Amino acid sequence: MPADDAPDLTPGRPDYAGLTFPLPPADRPYVIVNMVSSVDGRVAIEGTERGLGSPTDQALMRELRVHADVVLNGASTLRASGSSPRLNNPDLEALRRARGKPSLPLGAVLSASGDLPLDRIFFTAQDFQTLVYLATSAPATRRAAIEATGRTVVPVPADDAVRAALTHMHREIGARLVLVEGGPTLNGALLDAGLVDELFMTLGGVLVGGSDPLTIVSQRRTRSADDVRRLQLLGAHPNPATNEVYLRYRLLPPTTSART
Repeated sequence: MPADDAPDLTPGRPDYAGLTFPLPPADRPYVIVNMVSSVDGRVAIEGTERGLGSPTDQALMRELRVHADVVLNGASTLRASGSSPRLNNPDLEALRRARGKPSLPLGAVLSASGDLPLDRIFFTAQDFQTLVYLATSAPATRRAAIEATGRTVVPVPADDAVRAALTHMHREIGARLVLVEGGPTLNGALLDAGLVDELFMTLGGVLVGGSDPLTIVSQRRTRSADDVRRLQLLGAHPNPATNEVYLRYRLLPPTTSART
């Protein structure tokens, strides 16, 4: 969708499999983030995202995977909810093949410590390949344990891990689009580094309450009113059948003013 086009505000279920995306930057893949949140901004119920989104939200998540060369998660998300790049839909897999892609994207996780649940399908499944981007500061014993699963470990500097991971995806894998599925800490690191191009968010029709302030982005600092990241609305689809709203935004450059 060109930047000067009006946003798509069609009610109902959008067709995420049919979306198009701009070309990636010259030095990295195009990065899109997909999250689900309650109306009061919570991204977890009792530690996971389960209960926030409907089966339609889950189906849309898999439709976004159609476009991805890599599906990337943070270590906390893998520990809490598991992670896989599966589509669970033969038609979507066929669509990827028709577009010249393998049936499934590559799965990837970024970890500072190497403290990962090695019994999860991310490490045990045989139908998809994965990469573990591991900070060079992680203990050698944990790296060895991960490598013993047969998964490839790519060392990245702890102080610039997200940029190094995307550079590796670009140079060594030829990735053009990376889909980030959380969690908030990874999202925050990518945003801090200026490495997010679009945000997809499902606003679930639920109120979670409580005092947990965890939102879709977790960062070490709070931005000022003059420093917030501005977004351009590309699509908003209210779905009365699920009481959800499916939102698509493009991140504007940090210098873009809120006023026109």
